[in-house]
Amino acid sequence: MPLQNRIDPYGQLCSVSARGALMGNRGLLHDDDKAIKRPWAHKQWVTCVTHFPGHERPVFEPGRYSQLFFLDEATAFAAGHRPCGSCRQQRFKAFKHAWLAANPRAGIEKPSLADIDKTLHAERARRGGHKVTFQAALEGLPFGTLIDLGGQAYLVTQNHLLPWSFEGYGPATPLPASGTQVTVLTPASIVELFRSGFRPQVHESAEDQR
Repeated sequence: MPLQNRIDPYGQLCSVSARGALMGNRGLLHDDDKAIKRPWAHKQWVTCVTHFPGHERPVFEPGRYSQLFFLDEATAFAAGHRPCGSCRQQRFKAFKHAWLAANPRAGIEKPSLADIDKTLHAERARRGGHKVTFQAALEGLPFGTLIDLGGQAYLVTQNHLLPWSFEGYGPATPLPASGTQVTVLTPASIVELFRSGFRPQVHESAEDQR
């Protein structure tokens, strides 16, 4: 039985056999029997590389943080994770610079990383592990945003929608009529980040349909 460590765009921890392009961390979520006991342990939700020299260890090791896995970076951002400042240092620097430029904070001259994490946490999760979403017109959403439409998660591209799954993206679906309101899964400040030109990495199944 696969461990409950694959993350979907809703931020939920799922048990599926499919692997992912990125690993993630929300702290220690499992017990000694490798069962999930909490949806997060802290607000520093990050995405990491799947292999980092000198840091390999068993998955769900007792007393150590729980390794989580994502299809791609767009999925991780939708779930509310940002790049790790250690194993993804260059990506983190690019993210932080672009996020601050896209999300000016009135009253805070130099927002800290803790301020970014606090903002992201308020935009991604409610007490009990419930997902925070918002409504928006589809045509105003940038590439890389994940939305919910009729109970299915889709990746927004320039010309169509791609249905999401743990294995990759399905065949392109035409964009709905202009003015269609959708449920946005990607946190609001990340949507602004994408709108500013920051482009998330997507699974090869999405790149193949460009």
